[in-house]
Amino acid sequence: MKTEIDIKKIVTLGELKKSGYRPKSIKDEVRDNLIYHIQNKENVFKGILGYESSVIPDVQRALLSRHNILFLGLRGQAKTRMARQMIDLLDNYIPIVAGSEINDDPFKPLSRFAVDLVSQYGDDTPINWVHKSERYGEKLATPDVSVSDLIGDIDPIKAATLKLSFSDEKVIHYGIIPRSNRCIFVINELPDLQARIQVSLFNILQEGDIQIRGFKLRMPLDVLFVFTANPEDYTNRGSIVTPLKDRIESQILTHYPKTIETSLAITEQEANILQIQKDKVNISLLIKRLIEQIAFEARTNEYVDKKSGVSARLTITAYESAVSSAERRAIIHNHAHTQVWISDLSGIIPAITGKIELVYEGEQEGPLEVALNLLNKSIRSIFSDYFPSPEKIKKKYRSKKISSQQEEGEKQPENPYSSIEKWFDAGNQLNLFFDMPDEVKITELYKVDGLYTLIKKYFPKSNKNETALLMEFVLHGLAAHSIISKKMIDGKIEFNDMMGSMINLNNLGKEDEGLEDYA
Repeated sequence: MKTEIDIKKIVTLGELKKSGYRPKSIKDEVRDNLIYHIQNKENVFKGILGYESSVIPDVQRALLSRHNILFLGLRGQAKTRMARQMIDLLDNYIPIVAGSEINDDPFKPLSRFAVDLVSQYGDDTPINWVHKSERYGEKLATPDVSVSDLIGDIDPIKAATLKLSFSDEKVIHYGIIPRSNRCIFVINELPDLQARIQVSLFNILQEGDIQIRGFKLRMPLDVLFVFTANPEDYTNRGSIVTPLKDRIESQILTHYPKTIETSLAITEQEANILQIQKDKVNISLLIKRLIEQIAFEARTNEYVDKKSGVSARLTITAYESAVSSAERRAIIHNHAHTQVWISDLSGIIPAITGKIELVYEGEQEGPLEVALNLLNKSIRSIFSDYFPSPEKIKKKYRSKKISSQQEEGEKQPENPYSSIEKWFDAGNQLNLFFDMPDEVKITELYKVDGLYTLIKKYFPKSNKNETALLMEFVLHGLAAHSIISKKMIDGKIEFNDMMGSMINLNNLGKEDEGLEDYA
């Protein structure tokens, strides 16, 4: 591979021969460069997280085998991004016959134009150099894509201009695939191609033949094909015809992040947060984890269509919306700095409703209710990572209360939330407005008996803002576990008692009647 300085000096086929340049197929080119990267412990697929031990090794094996690839996975799983990053496995420059539409190799010209040019000028044939960034083609498969778009057709205007008959090969207008000769070519959403269009790819993949309006051309195109497909497409919109699927050598399954830590890293990397927003708004790890948990909850939720998938774009846009919610509040009150509160997560609802497909039952519930349900489940799931699980406390109480072997005077299980429950049971309520200034919100939170003490018991080193955020989190967590009530109305969140329908855990003198409902 020549340096850019050497390339500028090589402008004819004769000079190219003297330079010692040896052409190779794109698949050999990718293979050789991949081997170099692997040997030097270099990561080709930068920014692709969570695939280190699954998808990336499969891709490497496929490329080493010089295979065409089908990425099969749900939306938002970085299929197209991985295909685009394969450009980094190409040589920096390759030579082509100057003026060629299909990147003809000067040593092995394919098109009639290049063949005639080399035959006429020999070693004086002019050549150009093509950078690797220009050696990538991509087409989104849609039902209206035609064979002419992909393969080519006869160009009557060219025939008239050049005064040639339609039988002359020079009147052919090449489609996007021949123009991607010696390139990486990607077809996204392959099942959306009509079956008859998929059939036109058979010979290109296997034998290298293309046929255009009666022209039987032997054109061994040198293309690395990458296809992407969503498994749901096989039933919703179309399917990959079996002979085509058989000709794609490697089918690689992609997946969503398997851990919150991986999902966090992806969102942090992809979220488009302005520096001015970073300076003004602090977003804690707790808030970040709550946002990621929403996607995990959605992927298993009964109201969400699992076959459609829940894209990583949900958490990315939700993260951006959460920061903007806090920024808006800071702008309203002319605050120089603020943090994202739990109540700010009400601002991410549009990011959730636009990213999930609902089953029939979910449509009946409504997108808003489903989104609120997912947020509530996220709080419930994360709560036990920070504080004692109310569910476990309930179970301990029940086992002690109804056990026939309980000894008189035996110590009852501790309920760390008893003071908070008593405060609400006494008829108190707490209103947290979405646009409430930070200091006012903190003052309101301190009114709840036992809330500050609880935080300092489990997080003694937390600062003022962290403590206040955790205090708010506890209220949302207790509401998610149906210990206190929570209503979102008129621009505020109202916390109250359970209206006497639930049994106070700390009131051990009451009968067990209604315990099943509470549990």
